[in-house]
Amino acid sequence: MAANKNAAFGLRPVGTLSGAGNLMTNEYFIADNEASSMFQGDPIIQQASNTGFVDIGATGSTTNIGVLNGVLIDVDPSTGKPKFSNHYTQTNITRGSIRAFIFDDPYMKYEIQGDTGTNSDVTDRHEVADYVNMGTESANGVSACELDMTDLAGTDGSLKIVAFSTDPENNQTGSTGEGHMNYVVIFNEHQFSTTL
Repeated sequence: MAANKNAAFGLRPVGTLSGAGNLMTNEYFIADNEASSMFQGDPIIQQASNTGFVDIGATGSTTNIGVLNGVLIDVDPSTGKPKFSNHYTQTNITRGSIRAFIFDDPYMKYEIQGDTGTNSDVTDRHEVADYVNMGTESANGVSACELDMTDLAGTDGSLKIVAFSTDPENNQTGSTGEGHMNYVVIFNEHQFSTTL
């Protein structure tokens, strides 16, 4: 079998712990002229000033709301028309709002790639870790966010590993995998649930 493919894609929704197939997003707002870039698959938190707006997650965030799916700028300043995109970059609007559509179910499962060449093993299941590389783009407006494999521990991490990917290009454990395995995770630290 081939080694795992190193190609980050952020957090990709794959279902819920209950097995329900409802992968819906809810609407939140990004502050006008927000400087942080946010890409599809990036973790999202409440803005530090707690003004009702959202922002890009940071390593070690405990106020996770969910994962960005896309953005609607009511009135794009360059065209005067609505603009939907899978990512956000700094935009100074004069009318309307900047709406972020976020997967915010605290029990939603996501697939994410490990960030290093560290070999994975079955003992990684139920470990927790933070995420890294938020706010960077892999390609086409998609996040390059990854699971911080150097941070695996029993407690104190934003994400919890609940399963391994079934993707044949990224599910090799042990020495044959050569790292960069894809994991299935849930939020361990989320605004709408208690830490697991």
